[in-house]
Amino acid sequence: MNNSTLTARPPLAVVIALDDTLYPQSAYLYGAARAVGRAGAAAGLEPVRLSRAVRRQVVTGSDKGGVIGRALAAYGIAPGPAAGLVPALVAAFTAYRPRRLPRYPGALTALTAISARYPVACLTDGDPAIQRAKLAATGLANAFTTIVITDELGGRTLRKPHPEGLRQVAETLGVRPSDLVVIGDRPGKDMAVAVALGARSIRVRTGEYADAPDEPSATACAADLTAAAALLGV
Repeated sequence: MNNSTLTARPPLAVVIALDDTLYPQSAYLYGAARAVGRAGAAAGLEPVRLSRAVRRQVVTGSDKGGVIGRALAAYGIAPGPAAGLVPALVAAFTAYRPRRLPRYPGALTALTAISARYPVACLTDGDPAIQRAKLAATGLANAFTTIVITDELGGRTLRKPHPEGLRQVAETLGVRPSDLVVIGDRPGKDMAVAVALGARSIRVRTGEYADAPDEPSATACAADLTAAAALLGV
């Protein structure tokens, strides 16, 4: 893969994912796990031990459901008592709002350079309140022309690789999907949604899915957002 198709026909707009593309999602998950530990302390659980159990579960795959239940099982809580603890601990996890999240090195500079040349959308999945809190904590919320959170369009069923989010981006920016370039870290979501609507894509090898297979393939690959910006000629 190379960037020849990007330089020969520059995009009219750029779409960038959030988690593990602009900042390491592990930083958010670490804080959320600590929030669960603090909530568990109110029920007599050891907070550090519980937060570690939660972190071990999210490390196995942040998309997997039942994180809190599995963490309690690993902690040694029987299913009956665990069922009574889960609602409050899930609430603590989802209510966590970080004051600050670390951006990847160079991410702000690269995003600023891209947005100086192209309209830029953020396309992200997840609970809208959480995703907007992440954007605020990274200090990047104002860098985008538009922000599309797929869950606001119709819940979890419209998360990438469902094409509705990218279709909404194209409509909002007034361009055809084929005139977009999608930058993201997950082939199965970011590259797949680009393929679904005929957009081009740049895969960045950052975060949890850095070593995932190139399926589907991206138009081009880059080490990070800085290198992706270079592929776009900015």
